[in-house]
Amino acid sequence: MPAPIALFVYNRLEQTRATVEALRKNRLAAESELIVFSDGPKDAADAPKVAEVRSYIQAVQGFKNIRSIERAENWGLARSIIAGVTEVLNRPEGPGSVIVMEDDLVTSPYFLQYMNDGLALYENESHVASIHGYIYPVKKPLPETFFLRGADCWGWATWKRAWNRFEPDGAKLLAELERRSLMRSFDLDGSYGFSHMLKRQISGQNNSWAIRWHASAFLAGMLTLYPGVSLVDNVGQGTSGTHKGSAQFKYESLESRPIRVGSIPI
Repeated sequence: MPAPIALFVYNRLEQTRATVEALRKNRLAAESELIVFSDGPKDAADAPKVAEVRSYIQAVQGFKNIRSIERAENWGLARSIIAGVTEVLNRPEGPGSVIVMEDDLVTSPYFLQYMNDGLALYENESHVASIHGYIYPVKKPLPETFFLRGADCWGWATWKRAWNRFEPDGAKLLAELERRSLMRSFDLDGSYGFSHMLKRQISGQNNSWAIRWHASAFLAGMLTLYPGVSLVDNVGQGTSGTHKGSAQFKYESLESRPIRVGSIPI
């Protein structure tokens, strides 16, 4: 049975529509449950946009079934994702796994197949924390699939057993990284400022759930499976929302073939 898809939306109708339409083109969409978590408006100005997104979601078809959870208040992205993922994974009738999407991630038609193949293959492998659909734009050819230590946030999937390792207290995570002299390793040998991001979360300068998820998995010595070519593209950067950058819909960058998920050394 395909894992349920948890989609987190707010007030961006154009990006939400692009995300959902891309998911609908996946072969496994018709067999997958779509659970949409709609955050409440921050203020009166956002209320009409939130209502537009909710109206669109109510009309969506093409999935096995669709469940919409509409928050009355504004929870923010971090609280929404932490609570929503926990809720889906703790359902007694669920498979104990979930695919997590935000409202600005356009996917390849082979995204759901890759995610479900990965979830099935590594379900009982305690060293694997998650499956990730996006890979960074590197020039060097990469293997079909490979592991990196930690976790990630642009189109991902996990199991209840792994999510149970999530530690929401950033200060505890930072203290453990420092105690075990893992700061440089956590920063990809000094090439990316993950530790700086975690410190900003602790001080309240950001509210990133993703840096805490990454640190939780990293400290547990757990790995995330990546594809050698990206099955996800972010189309929300530069618009209102958590992600900032250029607002380009780069469908041509997505992989147009299935990714073979086979056993590789842990």
